[in-house]
Amino acid sequence: MPATRPTPVPLVGRVVELTPMTDADVPALERAIRRPEVFSGGYGGGPGGLPVDAEAFAAFIRASYTPEEDALPFAVRLRHGRDAGVVVGATKLGDLDLSNETAHLGWTAYDPRVWATAVNAETKLLVLGLAFDHGFGRVKLQADAVNARSRGAIEKLGARFEGVLRRHKRRPDGSWRDTAVYSILADEWPRVRAGLETRLAAWGDRPVELPR
Repeated sequence: MPATRPTPVPLVGRVVELTPMTDADVPALERAIRRPEVFSGGYGGGPGGLPVDAEAFAAFIRASYTPEEDALPFAVRLRHGRDAGVVVGATKLGDLDLSNETAHLGWTAYDPRVWATAVNAETKLLVLGLAFDHGFGRVKLQADAVNARSRGAIEKLGARFEGVLRRHKRRPDGSWRDTAVYSILADEWPRVRAGLETRLAAWGDRPVELPR
């Protein structure tokens, strides 16, 4: 079917719920991701992109996650347990090109306390499912070529590596970023979905909780 723009509604999983981004989410997002370890790998342009204060962070969020006709940003919240409702990250389905049936899943960052949990696997399952259920034939994922953590997470999904865009974007510190590009096609989605569901099954029914 031809691609259609998804309606911005909550996406509910077992361990996370993705809610359409609003200004009210900014303080919680600041607590979750305005951290040196989040930006050090290349998110937000790398270490030089780390906002210096709350005001700068709010401007960064507005620039990166404002809903647009071609972009659906989400706040990532925990669903169960003692931390139910806590915002632990952000992601976006953007660059929606309905005529060419392509989209870009990116702008993803999480509180380091939920790294290596089921949060990323389920977030990707929900957003990729949203895209392919709405007729998109190709979803792009990309990362700074030096961001080993993000590239490893993308490769673990089963996305196919397409190549590196050299000198692709200028980082906030003035250096130039090479961008590693991956994609998942609609006919590859069943395999990728099965892999994500297997990872979630291994996590089980226990909630993701933030260490104290």
